[in-house]
Order: sequence, then structure tokens, then C-alpha cells
Amino acid sequence: MYQPIIPDVGLNGWRFLQRTYDTQFAVFSESVVQQRDAEYFRENIAKIKNAEELVGDRRLLTVALGAFGLQDDVDNRFFIRKVLEEGTGSDDALAMRLADPRYREMADAFGFGPGAFVKTGETTFTDAIVTRFQTNSFEVAAGAQDDSMRVALYTQRQLGELAGQDISNDAKWYTVLGDPPLRQVFEKALGLPASIGQIDIDQQLGVFKDRAASVFGSEDFDQFTQEDVRQDAITKYILRQQVENLGGGLSGNSIALTLLQS
Repeated sequence: MYQPIIPDVGLNGWRFLQRTYDTQFAVFSESVVQQRDAEYFRENIAKIKNAEELVGDRRLLTVALGAFGLQDDVDNRFFIRKVLEEGTGSDDALAMRLADPRYREMADAFGFGPGAFVKTGETTFTDAIVTRFQTNSFEVAAGAQDDSMRVALYTQRQLGELAGQDISNDAKWYTVLGDPPLRQVFEKALGLPASIGQIDIDQQLGVFKDRAASVFGSEDFDQFTQEDVRQDAITKYILRQQVENLGGGLSGNSIALTLLQS
């Protein structure tokens, strides 16, 4: 399978990946493995009418989960079945009680919940899932070389969409707190320790908003609809991650020189 080319680490690697993304993604999507998985999904997903049938077909489930960045759950079939069967129509539904918003997004997309409309027979649904699967698979492949590239690509794709949603400012920040890749970016970009996750969730919200006001000039999440602000957040994340990776055994001057060269 084609492996994304990332010739350098940190900011240099990220800038190269951005410049070559369209070409590399096209080559990756046309690889034999990707085409085989996409074709199988297109040919068989319309036959699936409920969650039990979906989790019973590992190849279909792999694509379905991969589309939402949940590929690590492929062996948690009972859990995924519950997420899908309960849907998103009730606050008590499992997907609605989970902090990670990707489960809600998946449950809503398939429509297996009570009173929902099953979408597996729709061509637009199939196309959207396949595209998302290929996009996320590329991100995972990039992450196999440098995990910060996976996180950065995911953030570049998701952050603007979240910022543009018609929900409250706090709801957007709570989504970040529950979304592992986005949370990772903001913790690093805002200079917060991972241990902040141990305090009360409402306190976390206050800390993230206060620090965002200090670092980005505003706690208003709508600012991330702007490309330059999104890239600023991603750049801060990558640089802090690079510093963290370089930290072991290097002097402060060596780290500073490396970052300046980036």
C-alpha cells in the first residue's frame, strides 16, 4: 500500500504534507487495498438494514468505523451495536452519553436508532462514508510515520466544520474536550498539561476558554472559521510537540535553533 511521504519532522514535515496533500491523497486512494475496501462497501452496504447486520460483517464495519476515526473499535462489536441501535434521538442513548462526539456522528449518519431513517440504501450516504474512510485512512497512514501529522490533518479537516456549526460557544468547546485529536491539539497549542483532564469538566471548560483568550485573543470559537486562525492553532500544536520530542537530551539553545530552522 502507498505510504504518505513526509521527508521531515515537525513544521517542515507539516508544510510539505500540506503542499503535496492533493497529489498524495489521490495516489493513496487509488491503491489496490483502498479500492478493494471501497468497492466491497459500495456493493454490500445497501443490503444492511440494522446494526446487527453491520457489526456482523467485519469488512463493512471496518470501513464504517474508519470513516469516523473509530477503527480501533472494530473488535468491540457489542459496544458499537449498542451505539448504533440506540441512535441519537434520546439523551439517554449511549452515543449521547459518551464524551467523544464521533460516536454520535456515526450513529446519526447510519440512522439505525428508534424512529430514525436508515440511510444505507442512499448513494449519497455511501459516497460520503467511502470518502471519509479514505480520508481517515490517509491520516492514519501519515500518523504511522509521525502521529502529530495524523492529528494535524484531522484538525485541519474538522476544526472549521465545528466552528461553523449552529451551536453555542460552550457546546463547541465541550466538543473539543470530548474529541481526542482536537483536545490534543488544543492542549498543546494552549500550553496545558494532559493532567488537566483529571479536573471537573466545567472547570476544564473555563481553563480552555481563558487560555484561548490569552493565546488567540478571544474565547469565541467562531474565530476558527478563519483559515489563518486554524493554521495558527495547528502550528502551535506542531511546534510544541516538536519541542517535546526534541527535549530529551537537547539543550535549550539546540531546540531553539532547530525550531528557527523550521
